[in-house]
Amino acid sequence: MSKNYSVYIVLFWIVIRLITKVNCQAATFEATKRFAHTATLIDDKLYILGGRDEKDAPDKVGKEFFYLDVSVPFNTQKILWHDLTSINNVPSHLASSSVNGGANNKTLFLCGGIPKFGVAMSLVYAFDTQSNSWSIPTITGDYAVRKDNIMAVVDGNGKMYMFSGHRKKVFFDDFPILDTINLNWAIGSVINAPTPRSIYGVTFLPNNFVIIIGGYDINKSRPLNEVYLYDTINDVWSTKASTIPSDRCAFSAVLGLDGQRVIIFGAHKDNNPKPEELLYVLNLSNFEWYIPKITGKLPFTRYWHQANVIGKYMVVSFGFGYYENDDNDILLLDISNNDEYIWTNDFVITKPTATTLAPNELTENSPSIPKSSPTKPSVNSAQTQGTTLLSIPLSAIIGIIIGTLVSGILLSFVGVLLYKRIKNKKKISKAIPTPGNRQVDDSEHEIIENPTSNINDLVQEMISKPPAIDNHEQPPVLVNTTNGQQLLPFPENENIMATSSIINRRSSLQNLDDVLENFKNDMLHVVRQEIKQNLSQNNK
Repeated sequence: MSKNYSVYIVLFWIVIRLITKVNCQAATFEATKRFAHTATLIDDKLYILGGRDEKDAPDKVGKEFFYLDVSVPFNTQKILWHDLTSINNVPSHLASSSVNGGANNKTLFLCGGIPKFGVAMSLVYAFDTQSNSWSIPTITGDYAVRKDNIMAVVDGNGKMYMFSGHRKKVFFDDFPILDTINLNWAIGSVINAPTPRSIYGVTFLPNNFVIIIGGYDINKSRPLNEVYLYDTINDVWSTKASTIPSDRCAFSAVLGLDGQRVIIFGAHKDNNPKPEELLYVLNLSNFEWYIPKITGKLPFTRYWHQANVIGKYMVVSFGFGYYENDDNDILLLDISNNDEYIWTNDFVITKPTATTLAPNELTENSPSIPKSSPTKPSVNSAQTQGTTLLSIPLSAIIGIIIGTLVSGILLSFVGVLLYKRIKNKKKISKAIPTPGNRQVDDSEHEIIENPTSNINDLVQEMISKPPAIDNHEQPPVLVNTTNGQQLLPFPENENIMATSSIINRRSSLQNLDDVLENFKNDMLHVVRQEIKQNLSQNNK
């Protein structure tokens, strides 16, 4: 009985540890802080990809791929991330642009970016959220320039707009447009367009205009009093004048819930933003900027972050500059009331409301914006409203069912063992002892010691220094549609991409696998030893 009992105990422990391991892998992924990443909202998932750590861990951070489930409430102080890094085929990178596109708006399109030094990277990647698979789409057209720090938006027809950007200290005076449904390139007009720039604010308006503000060109940030509008129907640029007290770049811009205002947040540290000036609103009816009334704990300044409108919130993800402060990786701004915005930690699911105007309503109520021909309702990965009903994720339901079944089986198993053990004790108590043939049940005195294993939760991994923008690649092919306008050099003294090597301190799932394997082997060794002892005693 002792032999069988020990084997059962070992099997019981192994099953429990395996269940614990699966739960840990599924629910304890800790996302690394990052900036220059992408954040794409598709259905009820906010996908985060790539980027760089503020203290510089490009290989690990740039390869990570995970998402936040926004179909359920959450608190920003305890985020549950879902890791998809194991299925990520995109090289480690940063400063790419992404949108949700394709025939059903369920495909993540990634374009451009800075890859790890010495690693080839395709111009465009596509992630199918239905099959959870990456691919490199075949795109027709003669555009083949990979740039970085482009702020992209997508319209309701699946067209991805990517103005300017830079690569290897060169700014590009072009306007590529990717049709994510028909997979072909087009080039938009740059007549009366903004000067070549990067890390600007961009939003797609319901009346089919792309609005571009601020950014960085040559060696300075651009002022926000220059508001540029691109008519996607007629391929025409126009300009609106406004007033604003400061220039800025590397901020985020989203469309308000009513479709009549653009909300910007953050600014590069060189812009010296005051805490009360981190958030501005542009009224699209008269193109005047104002600081809204804000309540809640004001966050510290951050830049090179991403912002998405999800439900009634502007959801800010990660960024640069807040690491040493007490801010969360995710910030939530309740923008449902235009008279008062609220910073909060709680994401609450709300029912859809009728506060957002239709495209024709926005055009009629905004006479200062030229009218365009109507088209399909716009869907923008940076401004999509993902309001959903409160629900339990399918993965959680499956986990509950499996956990219940396994727990029931284990309880039944333990019950049978206890029954057999009690029955065996009764037999032993009724036995008549004889000299030299004593039967002893030592199972109560059996001690199985857990093997000692050193679990190093703080894995020290040296990360190589990331490449500067000016690496040793061949010069890019320039698509210039402004009759020979001179390319603008990227400033030598830019300090935005300052880098340094560090030791990345994160627990390793591989170490956990090794510890579990060692534990299992040691337990089996203990059982074998006990079986040998029992056999030798029985032979005596």
